[in-house]
Amino acid sequence: MIDVFKSLPTADTVVRAEAVAAMDGDASGAYKRDTITLGWEDRLKGRGRRKSDGGLEFGTTLPRGTVLYEGDALFVESLRLLVVVIERPEPVLVITPASTSEWGLYGYHIGNSHQPMMMTEQEIVCLDNIGMRQVLDQYDIPFVYATRPFTPIGQLADHRH
Repeated sequence: MIDVFKSLPTADTVVRAEAVAAMDGDASGAYKRDTITLGWEDRLKGRGRRKSDGGLEFGTTLPRGTVLYEGDALFVESLRLLVVVIERPEPVLVITPASTSEWGLYGYHIGNSHQPMMMTEQEIVCLDNIGMRQVLDQYDIPFVYATRPFTPIGQLADHRH
């Protein structure tokens, strides 16, 4: 029971991927490194208890709305440690619209179902879950199964009216 109340080092700062390399050139000395592999839901949580891939337990107190991306680093100042984020590959459904009208129609149906989605230049990517598969089947939207990191656009809709 005492373990529950132990003090943890805390990361309250995110160093964006492009700034991580610059920190290594800091005159005050190099920072230790570790990694943490997170799925998309965990990359949206700013506060909580975490465990790095190397086994270090630490807390995060990040500003509300922080989204962690591949290569970002959680800065644990008390340990002079950068914990670099790795986006965990997850099962997804990949849709490749063939025309502008398909982009609009598919985006409308997916958005109307309040499912999280990610967009690239060529694809719409959704989490592989039963609800999403039902939407795609209902509207005859062609898709393929894949496994890749997933970062949805925006925050999830709160379906209250």
